[in-house]
Amino acid sequence: MTSSSGASRRQVLAVAAAAATAPLLAGAPAEAKPKQPKTWDLTILGTSDTHGNVYNWDYYKDAEFDDSKQNDVGVAKLATLVNQIRAERKGRATLVLDAGDTIQGTPLATYYAKQEPITSTGETHPMARAMNILKYDAVTLGNHEFNYGLPLLATWIEQLGFPALAANALNAKTGKPAFLPYVIKEVKLGGHGAPKLRVGILGLTNPGVAIWDKGNVEGRLVFADMVATAAKWVPEMRRRGADLVVISAHGGDSGTSSYGPELPNENPTALIAEQVPGIDAILFGHAHNEVPEKFVTNLTTGERVLTSEPSKWGQRLTRMDFTLTREKGRWKVTAKSATTLNTNTVVEDPAVLAAVRGQHAKTVEYVNRVVAQSSVELSAAESRYKDTPILDFINHVQTEVVTEALAGGEYAGLPVLSIAAPFSRTAVFPQGDVRIRDVAGLYVYDNTLEAVVLTGAEVKAYLEYSAKYFVTLPAGAPVNPETISDPAVPDYNYDVFSGVDYDIDIAKPVGQRITRLVLAGTDTPVAADARFVVAVNNYRRSGGGNFPGIVKTQVYNAQQEIRQLLIDWAQAKGVIDPADFFVPNWKLVRDGVPVF
Repeated sequence: MTSSSGASRRQVLAVAAAAATAPLLAGAPAEAKPKQPKTWDLTILGTSDTHGNVYNWDYYKDAEFDDSKQNDVGVAKLATLVNQIRAERKGRATLVLDAGDTIQGTPLATYYAKQEPITSTGETHPMARAMNILKYDAVTLGNHEFNYGLPLLATWIEQLGFPALAANALNAKTGKPAFLPYVIKEVKLGGHGAPKLRVGILGLTNPGVAIWDKGNVEGRLVFADMVATAAKWVPEMRRRGADLVVISAHGGDSGTSSYGPELPNENPTALIAEQVPGIDAILFGHAHNEVPEKFVTNLTTGERVLTSEPSKWGQRLTRMDFTLTREKGRWKVTAKSATTLNTNTVVEDPAVLAAVRGQHAKTVEYVNRVVAQSSVELSAAESRYKDTPILDFINHVQTEVVTEALAGGEYAGLPVLSIAAPFSRTAVFPQGDVRIRDVAGLYVYDNTLEAVVLTGAEVKAYLEYSAKYFVTLPAGAPVNPETISDPAVPDYNYDVFSGVDYDIDIAKPVGQRITRLVLAGTDTPVAADARFVVAVNNYRRSGGGNFPGIVKTQVYNAQQEIRQLLIDWAQAKGVIDPADFFVPNWKLVRDGVPVF
């Protein structure tokens, strides 16, 4: 017999054993998962280097914009994408930023800076009209914002319905920021009762302004290092309550500069991310590259900084997405990503088109005015590697203007040389009617004409530096015009001279390529101590491209825009005939044998 007390004990043990094994049995309830923290999200949209493009329009061709990759351009296209994303995210936080270079780059922008300047007419700049429709949260000043002088820039900023930032542009006298350094935007992450997030936005412009627009800013503004400026302001923004810090920087991420070491780095975005703690993301521009998403690890904190660059001209829109949680009353970013969206997938926003329609139409009418008749078609397609009449047209006009200006003065007895670069591979003066847009398409920058005195030795050194544009091709190696230049050297940093005759031997190493340099039309070598007046644009004379010997006191500087000088010359002559200006004076060779 078994006692009742023994049976009871066995029953208790059985129940305990069953309880212990219950989670392992089929059909048993699973353990409760730990509660996941609540998350919120933020989207930041970014544009950069729109360069005066509102409509999807090519003013030089008088046609809808198109290129080999079927890209579209313009703020009107960007606005459609932005509005779509805002609608998709209705009720959730979305910010829109721009990283600079907005008011220069198209005849539309030039017209309201030069032909009917907003400083004189009081009219709202087309880029202010367009961007106000889009409702940006902030814009950073790019280097091209300074092209037309500080009064026009100030007027444009006043017309914006949002802040313009440039923390490293300092008043030359006081050393204090000349523009707003940053803003802190408080945004709601959701609907009614949702928590608020404070987003700090720091704007950094490009130090190269000190060179490229020296005439506009010298003695008024100085430009501090972008890395050091970020290191100064990011902690300040955090102290003032920024939960998330984003930099809008007008500088690429290559870590290199197109100018010498005397100025702070031109393209330091990756260095900023590496060296300055406390940054969550950087929207950047200036380099005109498409960088959908790139993470850079901060060397101090080990945190990954999100960076993105949205190409140029409104071809792309950057989208940055952030996921956040609250931990002990503080915000924490748990995930972030970026991509770029192609504006060729959408139509133009009708509100933006309407806002700028009258100004666009006036610009189209202006650039289609006929200025002269060309006796033959003149093309710039081969100007990079052949001496062409269309580039000689630029050099002839520059030479003529400087020669006339210096007549009877101290420098009247010196030969006048001229420098020009093949800015465009597609520029053409058609046979027959030549319009303003044809001339503007040849000379696409708003440069002014200056002149300095160079010695023969300095001319040779300048030409040697320019000749680094070409790759080294041994005699007998095949030559392809499409690959004859070094991709690291842009076309605008290759200059050709008029007024001396020279050969460039591309079989020889860089620095040893000018194998023949003689006085024009002679066999007389240019003496090292010979003196020449050299006509040159303000960008190059100020140090743009870091060419040797050219940064010196001007002997001529009437602040005349080269594009307008070309237009004026053509209008005065009525006929553009290569017989009036084409003087073949340079060629590419290999071991003395012409390449073409």
